[in-house]
Amino acid sequence: MCWSATADLVAGSAIAAVGVACLARARRAADLPLAALPLILGAHQIVESVVWRSGGGPGPATVAWAVIALPLLAVWVPMGVLCVAPPRSVRPLTVPLVAGLATAAVLSYRLATHSVTAEVRGHTVGYAVTLPGAEVIVAGYLLATIGSLLLSGHHLLRVLGILVAVGAVVCWALWEREFISTWCAFAAVCSLVLYRWVRRPVSPGVPRVPAGR
Repeated sequence: MCWSATADLVAGSAIAAVGVACLARARRAADLPLAALPLILGAHQIVESVVWRSGGGPGPATVAWAVIALPLLAVWVPMGVLCVAPPRSVRPLTVPLVAGLATAAVLSYRLATHSVTAEVRGHTVGYAVTLPGAEVIVAGYLLATIGSLLLSGHHLLRVLGILVAVGAVVCWALWEREFISTWCAFAAVCSLVLYRWVRRPVSPGVPRVPAGR
């Protein structure tokens, strides 16, 4: 992924299809937000294929990509993890959730008041938006997304968190200027772990997804 418009389109379509399968397999209502994550990330890569074809710039596809990558995921991931967390993990998970809400608020404000631009750089895409205290915002973002998975209390979700954390280090080392794009692509691939997670045994007495939804 991230190598061309076609690569993003094909990979994004495949990951989105797995997301649909995850939603179809989800047996608990609380699982639905996380089950939808591959669908969101797959659609995200499809949006980036449009950014590729438009040659970058500040167009609608660039804005849509940034909204999903930045404020949406900063809130969606920790809230989704909190929905499925065992009681012992609820209190620790309030930390990444608060970090995600605060980070998403700052990012939403910046996206609403400043332009975001995309630049095609060889086989990657770089995105630029003015952020005050960027290091703190990135730390809050990673705490919300990776931290919530590591604190989830579920083995497979912790595995996903480890994979995404490793991806963050690799993407930062190899593509610092294109970090957010390459890391989101890596996270999209890793989210396929969720297909196995939604098929785990469901404890008796836990509310299930209504039949025929």
